[in-house]
Amino acid sequence: MTDEIKVLCEANFIPEQSSAEQSRFVFGYTITITNHSTETVKLLSRSWVITDADGKTTIVEGEGVIGQQPVISTKQSFRYSSGALLKTPVGTMHGQYTMLANGRQIMVEIPVFRLAIPNSVH
Repeated sequence: MTDEIKVLCEANFIPEQSSAEQSRFVFGYTITITNHSTETVKLLSRSWVITDADGKTTIVEGEGVIGQQPVISTKQSFRYSSGALLKTPVGTMHGQYTMLANGRQIMVEIPVFRLAIPNSVH
């Protein structure tokens, strides 16, 4: 939780879009952002660090999430789903959101979460 903004991450493997022979592993993830502060916040931008099992890191940055810059009122949540493509069956993601609260920017950390095919150990 950063500045009373809580970020929960859930990931799942999407086998029907993946191909081990082509080193293509597709993962979906769902993020829930909950505003526990006393101020309304607006999500301005995101920065993701995606790392595969070979240690290759990709940085993804941009405005908002899924084409939106959601405004999250006090005690409310915003939930969205997106996806990531890896060349290995295991990896991680983490990052941060830049948000606007009462005229000031705040950085909200997105905790590390694992991307992995089921029953994989790494």
